[in-house]
Amino acid sequence: MRDAFPVFLGYLAVSFTFGIAARNSDLTVFQATLMSLLNLTSAGQFASLGIIAASASYFEMAATQLIINLRYSLMSSTLSQKVDTKLPFFHRAIMSFGVTDEIFALGAGVHDTLSPFYCYGMMASAIPGWTLGTFFGVVLGNILPDRLLSALSVALYGMFIAIVIPPSRRNKVVAGVVALSMLASALFTYLPVVSQISSGFRIIILTVVISAVVALLFPVEDKEDENA
Repeated sequence: MRDAFPVFLGYLAVSFTFGIAARNSDLTVFQATLMSLLNLTSAGQFASLGIIAASASYFEMAATQLIINLRYSLMSSTLSQKVDTKLPFFHRAIMSFGVTDEIFALGAGVHDTLSPFYCYGMMASAIPGWTLGTFFGVVLGNILPDRLLSALSVALYGMFIAIVIPPSRRNKVVAGVVALSMLASALFTYLPVVSQISSGFRIIILTVVISAVVALLFPVEDKEDENA
């Protein structure tokens, strides 16, 4: 919970803006708060508001969420390599619910075996932050000044920096991957052809390509091989 406290603060600020957007889409306090409690996905939830407002079909909603959140399957696959192979299924199922970009970054930074209870501690910080922020956004969003709301919207980027910088300072390879990812993401955003790809698929493509290249160039030795 201590390690994920910055995530709590970031989620509290960012979900506040989601609460405002949900209110503008005519969602009630209960509906918006329940959505954040059960989903825990910023991009997916913001996209869902437009689909709800357009009265689109359930199929369109499901397809959109699949594309936007497909990157979490890659994150879960990575974290599954760090847990005990004998970990019961119900622990894996609960852990999977809490996989977000920030929780993944913290979990991937664990040097030893990833304990499910460490993940539960992170979730105990992240989920209340995202849910409470949504609640307060719906209730108080129209009261706060625009300048404060604009400042809150950049909190998520500060939270990402707080998560990425420490491992980058300890490991030059990680620092290089972060720099390469930023450069590649910028290119994919502005180049004529690839910029037409949806943000969700761009993340997936960059994640697979960059991680594969780095894994080939800088392989991590297996612990069994080190002890042999």
